[in-house]
Amino acid sequence: MRKAFISPTKYVQGEDEILNLGYFVKTFGKKALLIAHKDDAARVKAKLDATAAKFKIEFVYAPFMGECSREAVAALKKIAKESRCNCTIGLGGGKAIDTAKCVAEGSNLIIVPTIAATDAPTSHSAVLYTPDGAFDDYAYFKQNPSVVLVDTTVIANAPARFLVSGMGDALSTYFEARANVQSFGKVNAGLPCGYREGYAAPARGTKTAFALAQLCYQTLLEDGYKAKVACENKVITPALENIIEANILLSGLGFESGGLAAAHAIHDGLTILEETHHKFHGEKVAFGTICQLVLENAPIEEIEEVIEFCLEVGLPVCLEDLGVKDIGDRLMAVAEKACIPEESVHAMPFPVKPADVAAAIMAADKLGKQYKECGCC
Repeated sequence: MRKAFISPTKYVQGEDEILNLGYFVKTFGKKALLIAHKDDAARVKAKLDATAAKFKIEFVYAPFMGECSREAVAALKKIAKESRCNCTIGLGGGKAIDTAKCVAEGSNLIIVPTIAATDAPTSHSAVLYTPDGAFDDYAYFKQNPSVVLVDTTVIANAPARFLVSGMGDALSTYFEARANVQSFGKVNAGLPCGYREGYAAPARGTKTAFALAQLCYQTLLEDGYKAKVACENKVITPALENIIEANILLSGLGFESGGLAAAHAIHDGLTILEETHHKFHGEKVAFGTICQLVLENAPIEEIEEVIEFCLEVGLPVCLEDLGVKDIGDRLMAVAEKACIPEESVHAMPFPVKPADVAAAIMAADKLGKQYKECGCC
């Protein structure tokens, strides 16, 4: 059996860690293309100036307008070439990070997340959009980022909702990896650069990836609420440090080398509902996780544990929490979107049809509502 596991070359997390960014830039050369939204760059400008002076390196500030599009990537590549940059830095949220991945194309890449809202920073993939924000395509690169540098001081000062959303994304990691273990599903870790179906034999997840996914879930249960409180008060505690690691590193390694399943597919289906557009990725994934557990007929004790965790930290447990008051005849459209041939729902260890997903969504919605109404948490 072919198995695969991938990860960034180096992961570093600590208070004021951006002050060491220049050290890592210097391992590649003296000049780095810095891709960041102007507001994100402004928030950490003092640290950027300090690390540039200390390590005698130069940041070439690149304009990032908010979308990871082919046009934006081409323009930034031109700037990098003309400025003779030795590496690329993606600083900020998911789209700035993905843009940096596309510009670097798998070489000399440093990722500096300013929020812990998703597990994208460690991965070797990116999502491309059109200039007006519509989905375009997925991109896979020859390797993961060279360095993922996480400044916990910056994360602690970001709105707590980002951290909680990251917990929602991380919540699915164990359950989706478990489904892939049971189904012998193929994982992203086996996809080479320029991947297309049939390019190489599929790879399965490793025991290492599954162990990390389990640790991710365990950490969320132990430290999730404490970390939220710390972030709300803009202080760094051991619990917050643990959840930052779970959201970014454990979840990142777990999803990419352990596999996705129904939770993320249902997230994708929910995106067709306009009411959900104001919700973060991880918020929709959290409800998708409850739906996956219903779909696979998990023990009620496990479903209750997940719902209780979501209520404790403030994640959605029903459609109303996502802004959907009446899904009506749109339910089947959501389910059909979640079941298109290329979706991860087919990594479940049994055949899944749109009717199955629709039933799981409605049952999960009722369970979540019941828990909220009875005050079980």
